Amino acid sequence: MNSTVFDKSVYQSRREKLKAQIGKGLILLLGNEESSMNYRDNLYPFRQDSSFLYFFGLDKPGLAGIIDIDNNKEVIYGRDLTMDEIVWTGPQPTLAEQAIAVGIVATQQAGSLHSDLASARGAGRTIHFLPPYRPENILKLSGWLGFAPASAREHASVPLIKAVVQQRSSKSAEEIVQIEEAVDITAAMHLAAIKGARDGMTEAQLAGRLPGIAISAGGSLSFPTILTVNGQVLHNHYGPTVMKEGRIAICDSGAENAMHYAGDMTRTFPVGRKFTSLQREMYDIVLSSQEAAVKALRPGVLFRDVHFLAAQKLMEGLNAAGVTKGDPAEAVAAGAHTIVFQCGLGHMMGLDVHDMEDLGEEYVGYTDTLKKSKEFGLKSLRLARALEPGFVVTIEPGLYFIPELMDQYRAEKKFMDFINYDKLEAFRGFGGIRIEEDLLITEDGSRLLGKPLAKTAEEIEALRG
Repeated sequence: MNSTVFDKSVYQSRREKLKAQIGKGLILLLGNEESSMNYRDNLYPFRQDSSFLYFFGLDKPGLAGIIDIDNNKEVIYGRDLTMDEIVWTGPQPTLAEQAIAVGIVATQQAGSLHSDLASARGAGRTIHFLPPYRPENILKLSGWLGFAPASAREHASVPLIKAVVQQRSSKSAEEIVQIEEAVDITAAMHLAAIKGARDGMTEAQLAGRLPGIAISAGGSLSFPTILTVNGQVLHNHYGPTVMKEGRIAICDSGAENAMHYAGDMTRTFPVGRKFTSLQREMYDIVLSSQEAAVKALRPGVLFRDVHFLAAQKLMEGLNAAGVTKGDPAEAVAAGAHTIVFQCGLGHMMGLDVHDMEDLGEEYVGYTDTLKKSKEFGLKSLRLARALEPGFVVTIEPGLYFIPELMDQYRAEKKFMDFINYDKLEAFRGFGGIRIEEDLLITEDGSRLLGKPLAKTAEEIEALRG
């Protein structure tokens, strides 16, 4: 993937703000290493740690960064390539040249980081680091800082987590440019999927066309593509299942651009030229819910409340179709909507498609006073906190008709006042419907990111025709 960076002043400003937020001590931010697939020299595509990218901008393996607040010093640790390596990779910028590009003048060999951290520990200084998720970095931290690998996340710095979340949550103007580029690539992928579906092809044959679009645009996928006619399974990835006319397909996919900013969209479309009447009725219910949720987005609104609004709109539509009954608001309060809507409405997006998920949902999507629910359905809501200008969120309500869940709820006689179980029988084998877009929270509302992509049933059918 092409390596590119913002102007060095962007990274300098971010690091200065981080110093002010933390106040004292030493901040250690680890980049990622190469990772082998099935033997040492056959590597997975390299992906840099997102927080390292955010503060240091360097998209190369084997790097670490130190921000020494007390001594007002910043250092990049790494190494230059040997001639044996250059034979295989070609010439690369030196470590010093890379560091200067992001506003850092001090570099050290990677091997000296251990002794520098030991000196800081010996002096009783606080070493702040983020929760590690890669095994290589877990083992490094364990060896350097003297704790068991299994307890690595417990030793992570909560003040640093909160400071990073505070910075990364609000996207700057230059970040929005990158995200919109990723969203536009994502839209091109979806357009290819909608137009390309044919009766008799497999899910994999259609899904296989999408990565090339992302790669050709200078990036890659932001997550493994979900493309299936079994859309009732929330994260059902593509496979050898044959797509047949009369079924509907969900495509949930996204691109990551050259600077690793993500896009994430979902469209649902018929394998044939048109939706059946029942599919169209359910599709319009999801679309109404999605549009109502988007309209409700503005600073100060709890995303959890937008989630409840979307769920209520789904229940209103199902009431009109005779599938559910009773007061929709009461049904949602009781949790009856989870018969068809078992997940959260959306999530933050940025350098990660689920932005900062490695730092913990309790910090990214919740607050010290707003805690995550343990209830089925609501516990899957990744974002609940009040929205702020600069947040980038996805909005993706859906209807998921899961026969196993329908049978369980009916056997337990759950929500009998709200669900017409006999009517639900018509939806065995129906699948699922999801519509997802990416939005920026503005000072007075929200703005769709990227170029609009066909969303109404009429627009989807026009593409299928």
